Amino acid sequence: MVTNNKAESRYEVHVDGELAGFLEYRDVAGVLALVHTEVDEAYAGQGLGAQLAKYALDDVMARDVKISPLCPFVAKYIDKHPEYRVTIR
Repeated sequence: MVTNNKAESRYEVHVDGELAGFLEYRDVAGVLALVHTEVDEAYAGQGLGAQLAKYALDDVMARDVKISPLCPFVAKYIDKHPEYRVTIR
């Protein structure tokens, strides 16, 4: 299950009620910058990073904002939707 933990500025994925990974983001002038992804080693290779990236993309599409995948791990998933991507530094 993936949720948006707004207090921590990150999307979190939980497995059996435990935090298994997260994707940190920052709002930079109305652009959602994805800055860091981390998945617990116990869940490596199970597609949790892809779930986080998809959730992030669905979230920005629902809010009609742009996204900048600064984290290379999720960039390949976001690249499929260039209409929502901008580059920030």
